[in-house]
Amino acid sequence: MTSPQVKTYGNAIGGRWSESRSGALTDVLEPATGEVLARVQRSEAPDVDAAVMAAAAAQPAWAALPPVERAGHLLALADVIDAYADELALLESRNVGKPIRETAQLDIPGSARCLRYYASWADKLYGEVIPHNAGHLLNYTRREPLGVVGAITPWNGPLSIAMWKIAPALATGNTVVLKPADLTPLTALRLAELASEAGLPEGVFNVVTGRGSVVGQALVEHPGVAKIAFTGSTEVGQRIMRTGAATFKHLTLECGGKSPAVVFPDADLDLALEAALFGIFLNQGEVCAASSRLLVHSSIRDEFVGRLVERAGRLRVGPPIDPSTEVGSLVSAGHRRGVHDMVGAARAAGARVLIGGEPIDGHGNFYEPTVLDGVTPGMEIVQQEVFGPVLAVLSFADEDDGVRLANDSAYGLVANVFTRDLSRAHRVAERLQAGSIFVNMPAIPFTEAPFGGYKMTGLGKDLGRSALDAFTNTKSVVVNLGGTEMFSWFDGGK
Repeated sequence: MTSPQVKTYGNAIGGRWSESRSGALTDVLEPATGEVLARVQRSEAPDVDAAVMAAAAAQPAWAALPPVERAGHLLALADVIDAYADELALLESRNVGKPIRETAQLDIPGSARCLRYYASWADKLYGEVIPHNAGHLLNYTRREPLGVVGAITPWNGPLSIAMWKIAPALATGNTVVLKPADLTPLTALRLAELASEAGLPEGVFNVVTGRGSVVGQALVEHPGVAKIAFTGSTEVGQRIMRTGAATFKHLTLECGGKSPAVVFPDADLDLALEAALFGIFLNQGEVCAASSRLLVHSSIRDEFVGRLVERAGRLRVGPPIDPSTEVGSLVSAGHRRGVHDMVGAARAAGARVLIGGEPIDGHGNFYEPTVLDGVTPGMEIVQQEVFGPVLAVLSFADEDDGVRLANDSAYGLVANVFTRDLSRAHRVAERLQAGSIFVNMPAIPFTEAPFGGYKMTGLGKDLGRSALDAFTNTKSVVVNLGGTEMFSWFDGGK
């Protein structure tokens, strides 16, 4: 169904809105209703080239700005996001299918906070002085921007995850070409409008929409792009890595996850229960850090799982824009089919459905909150990312067994530990193979802390001070203050 007033967005290139060279458009659907929300450009490689050229033209002047002025631009954009927070939260909720309580309380405020955090770093990109035995040498380092950054972002957190790339890139003097997910590009395009309203210089931030296989590929292949900052599937991350090698791209790749939550018998079970619900049913489980493997000590398994199932049965599934909704719609019909196929395969392999396990009839792409028991470590549902509201429950016998099961994964993004024993918490955190460990709390990325995983989860870190390194080059400068003895090798025929 199409609304009579459907907005058509152009690409945001060099401070202007432009149609794609082909003129082709793509309908953007509302997952919960099937309604057409907007139409966007189905761009191709020439459109990417135009955006990269605009970003490259703007980058020297942007980098040359005093850092405090760059920071001022980021702060102005954060203020504009705050001013339009309600509009952005509604747009994000409708485009993704996630409950508006999440977009209003987490996604949009988090995006503004990310800008403010990196604005505070813009004038603190310090180098260092390196001492030498030769006293007449001055050796220091400089932190310099890479140039043009290509940001390729996922459909599950379109604005907030994009900001993980945009904010540190701009703070360090780079310019950005953003390729949002083709299913959920609307808040990225609205951000481009707000960036102009906030006074961001033309060409500093550009947005090109289209399919990943075309637009994303063109960004990765483009010789004018110095870095790709990507969040998405492991398979796509691998392709980016292979393609980017041809031009020695700097890469940050945050890919898949299959994160464990380990509940020990001495845990605060009320706290662990709420964290487990948050960890798997936030954004319908469409979260890279979702705690989709629940490992419960055998002595408390029946009690804990019974309580979990009861609480899952009371979750409010409904329209994303309803403030009372706790679980919204999956992003597309195709994705819902994929989730259901994985649940069906688990059933066929011997898993028991304790609750859920079925699509919800009617309009939209809703799926029941699902808890599976009777799974084994080798099952697909335990090893592969579902990206939906599906929790697989396993039990363990002791600490070593729990750690072994938690690490039995190709991925290593986050892990959760629930225990009252502080010694155990630190001991287990050290042994877990994951980039972020959360003790007695759900996995919540904080702007101030690095976020990125081990193993097949990818390369590099988003967020925190670590991200600044990912968007800068370090240059060493050596100055001879007087003296030739170190390099007087030739006597000139004397």
